[in-house]
Amino acid sequence: MKSLIKFILFTVLLLIVYLQQPVLADTVDGANGAKIFSKNCAGCHINGGNIIRRGKNLKMKALKKYKMDSVEAISNIVTYGKNNMSAYKDRLSESEIQSVSTYVLSQAENNWPKQ
Repeated sequence: MKSLIKFILFTVLLLIVYLQQPVLADTVDGANGAKIFSKNCAGCHINGGNIIRRGKNLKMKALKKYKMDSVEAISNIVTYGKNNMSAYKDRLSESEIQSVSTYVLSQAENNWPKQ
């Protein structure tokens, strides 16, 4: 009986460790997304704002209003640009675009906390 309990506890522990792996990968990716944002986006979008067009900011309310509240939608506008927003397909790799898009959405979900 004791060995069965130990086996179950060990299995649960392994499962917890296994399930934590994507979270760790996202944390590393988030750090990369933050660097990319700081280098390429913060000039116009500091703290999720927009110095060109105030209403078209990166806050969740605006992202939802303009149907930009998904990584896919953000990636698309980062890749191809739109209106005053430049395209970054020639400056950033696909993985960098995914990283920065994920970062933007996570920051918006957290109301752009001060770094």
